[in-house]
Amino acid sequence: MRDRAVIGLFGTEPAGRRRPRVSVVIPTYNEAKNLPHVFGLLPDDLHQVVVVDGHSVDGTVEVARELRPDVTVVRQNRRGKGNALACGFAAVTGDVVVMLDADGSADPREIERYVDALLAGADVAKGSRFVDGGGSDDITAMRAWGNRWLNRGVNLLFGTRYTDLCYGYNAFWAYCLPTLELPVEDRGRSRKLWGDGFEIETIINTRVAKAGLRIVEVPSFEFARIHGQSNLNTWRDGLRVLGALLVERLNRKGARRPPSPVTALPATGTPADGTPTALAEAPALGAQSA
Repeated sequence: MRDRAVIGLFGTEPAGRRRPRVSVVIPTYNEAKNLPHVFGLLPDDLHQVVVVDGHSVDGTVEVARELRPDVTVVRQNRRGKGNALACGFAAVTGDVVVMLDADGSADPREIERYVDALLAGADVAKGSRFVDGGGSDDITAMRAWGNRWLNRGVNLLFGTRYTDLCYGYNAFWAYCLPTLELPVEDRGRSRKLWGDGFEIETIINTRVAKAGLRIVEVPSFEFARIHGQSNLNTWRDGLRVLGALLVERLNRKGARRPPSPVTALPATGTPADGTPTALAEAPALGAQSA
């Protein structure tokens, strides 16, 4: 039962310290029926909600503005989830970026879990359905089988220890954005660029690994889509993910490590005091530079 819950992310901060500002980026395409559920579960103290719309025809943008008058609406300039995320990232003004699907499959109440991992020292908090505490009501046996083989491929090629490569619920500090090198320039809506499709999660996960960022997996539960049909195609998009592993292994994108948090976020202050949660103390999954 996914009931409404009032959520605060960080509690009370010590005097003189500012809480990290959390921006949530939500790609949408005809998700008007799902947004009331998703928005209803968002934490109350978010800094920014960015809805990136792929030219919906069902009133998605109007519903978003009605539910949350302070929403930042971005119209994507090409097609595909990857392009939507790139456009949304360009509009982020917070210290932490959270990627969230609009179909109700990802639980916004888990955002606190991701932020805890970042506050405990991770650069990237990567959701996983296949660690203790995670799970899925949506993934098919075929997709789970394919994901296992793709996990083996990414871990072999990039030296990671991922358990769930093809999952799009992730969070990271905003200083990591330059490492992703995602193009947002408009080259015409009829032309998809590399990274504009569902291969985007693979591109992000491999580039943060190449940059030597500290990556921590956090457990996440995936629910079934509430309304509408998914645009995911198991075989087509599985092949795109496989291709992404090979392309990203050969190119230099993401190899540049971002500035340290100290210089990148001078106004943020020290993260909240307190004992990190157990999930945030999990070993890093990507190679970290000394």
